Amino acid sequence: MEYRAWAPYYERLRSEFGFPFDREEVSAAVLESLLPERARAAPLPRIAHLLRDRDAVVVGLAPSAGPPPIWRLPATGRPTALLAADGATRTCLAAGLVPSVIVTDLDGPVASEVAANRRGSLVLVHAHGDNRPALEEWVPQFPGELAGSWAGPPRGPLLNVGGFTDGDRAAFLAAHVGAAQIYLWGFDFDRVADPAGPGRERKLAKLLWARRLLDLLAATTPVPLLRWHPDGSIEPYAGGSADASTR
Repeated sequence: MEYRAWAPYYERLRSEFGFPFDREEVSAAVLESLLPERARAAPLPRIAHLLRDRDAVVVGLAPSAGPPPIWRLPATGRPTALLAADGATRTCLAAGLVPSVIVTDLDGPVASEVAANRRGSLVLVHAHGDNRPALEEWVPQFPGELAGSWAGPPRGPLLNVGGFTDGDRAAFLAAHVGAAQIYLWGFDFDRVADPAGPGRERKLAKLLWARRLLDLLAATTPVPLLRWHPDGSIEPYAGGSADASTR
């Protein structure tokens, strides 16, 4: 999604969650300064090279989802590319699956993401107002290919093609660069991993927005968006009636 189309949705998010934009800008500047020279050049073409015309599997971290059984996908004659949303990287690696792309704001098991990056995964690091310390700690530790994103308009090496949580941002990314179709694996919008943990209501509010935004993506992209369930069934994405308008 082009930024001009995405911006009104981000303004609603910023208003609802109280994100101070000046903090977003500070974190973006930090990330931009930390990216090595090779990570600053042409982020979208580098990502497109990994995903365009492929069957993209976006792996989320829904409770009990486990790793995607790639061998069960219908044969299409196209190569498959995995996109792991943050903590789902560890799930993939445990099953011997190395993601093509990892989309992360560095609030999960980042050591797994560093390990996958060493094994060839491109890591798209997202800067936001709350993760400056994580950026400073982890970005210099990635040995492989990196790219950067943030919540505002594309600037320098930092892209923004829409999306809010790591999972839906990965789906927006795959659609933007021309994946052939997108499978969503391990997505659950109604449960969090630790129901009794701190911040449960805020996490559920973010999942509601992830559902809304995937509804928006399904309605606006020509790329087929599919839900892949643990029982092996695959169906066109239908996220519900959550309103994703900018009213």
